[in-house]
Amino acid sequence: MNTYSIYPIRNEFAERYYYRSEILYRFLKQYHQNDHNKVLDDQFNEITYFFCKKELNKKIKTLYNNKAIVKDGRNVLEIMHNNHYISLHISEKQIDFRCDMLIDAEALLFPILQLFHPSLFVLDNELHNYGWISPVTKMKGHLNEEVLYSTL
Repeated sequence: MNTYSIYPIRNEFAERYYYRSEILYRFLKQYHQNDHNKVLDDQFNEITYFFCKKELNKKIKTLYNNKAIVKDGRNVLEIMHNNHYISLHISEKQIDFRCDMLIDAEALLFPILQLFHPSLFVLDNELHNYGWISPVTKMKGHLNEEVLYSTL
């Protein structure tokens, strides 16, 4: 099983580093390698915000009601649905998860997280893979209106 981490990034930093994700990746790796570095702790706390564990657990259980098996332990949540399995460890500012393939997380976890956080950064803890989880886009009211065209 592969192990990944997801971080909720504040919008101002997500906009600044969206196309410079290598910098964010290196920072997060360095942050975890230097546990007691005050400067890195302060920077990490500045760019991330909290996951609401209770609300997230409640939303997962509500959405998967009787359609999936959801096992809830102490800060650990397991979801099994349609041959997909994912195990989550929810911390204040990150979620560590294990799954066989990332498609399991795309099917079970990412759609729910996108309802809570518009800017999520995910990284593979064993390989050099990382990136942004695309936010859920909402239909704008004006998209269904008539559009003016020009022949110039």
